[in-house]
Amino acid sequence: MKVSIVIGSKTDLDLAKASAEVLDSFGVENSINVLSAHRMPEVLQEHIQTELSSGTKVFIGIAGMAAHLAGNIAAHTSVPVIGVPGDGGPLNGFDALLSTVQMPKGVPVATVAIGKAGAINAGHLAAQMLAISDEKLENAIKEARIQQKQQLKKENDELQAS
Repeated sequence: MKVSIVIGSKTDLDLAKASAEVLDSFGVENSINVLSAHRMPEVLQEHIQTELSSGTKVFIGIAGMAAHLAGNIAAHTSVPVIGVPGDGGPLNGFDALLSTVQMPKGVPVATVAIGKAGAINAGHLAAQMLAISDEKLENAIKEARIQQKQQLKKENDELQAS
């Protein structure tokens, strides 16, 4: 199973890499492509169909400002789409958040937080979606949560000891 990460421009590449890093940590195949919903909509539509034909089960759309990318992807597929609002521009991502989250009924986009935290959570959410039908992946996610908990406990213990 595969996740396709699509960014609206190269300025969103760091966010895409944050999502990909999470997916890589779980062994989930993924790809990153720069495909603007506004500047090259026909190429984006072709990409969606190509990805679906090659087994993509989840899309992550990352874009700032007018941020119609995730919604455009959702309009052309029935698989889950996760939207990550980019944190740039004069409104620091607030415009992208509203553009991503305010979808018409019947065309859902699962929207996560603005910026890097959202990109990381998009990777986690995509992995969780795939884990519904992949027990090995589900177990890896559970183990990662245990490790996260242990790391936080260790940090607290160190803080209390100092």
